[in-house]
Amino acid sequence: MNYRLDPAALAEFQEAAQYYEASKAGLGEKFRVAVETAIRSILLNPMRWRMVDEDVHRAVVEIFPYHVLYTVEEHCILILAIAHVRRRPGYWKDRRKPD
Repeated sequence: MNYRLDPAALAEFQEAAQYYEASKAGLGEKFRVAVETAIRSILLNPMRWRMVDEDVHRAVVEIFPYHVLYTVEEHCILILAIAHVRRRPGYWKDRRKPD
């Protein structure tokens, strides 16, 4: 199965990686790898992760305080957010496709 990132999720991913890289050399790359590992886990078994809102699942990013929030679409996984666990809960809800 393929995936695509909502443009805002991609921006979050890039901003967080830059933040971690600015904090310590190499940490941004570790963050990127951790998120990509979470995405691979989602692709292997999309229904594994807990549903947190209607059809939105939440996968945990190991080591870092982030979740990957996604929906299972007909032909792909739509990643709605790369969200910090303690910031603005639910801010990503308007990114879901209209019913």
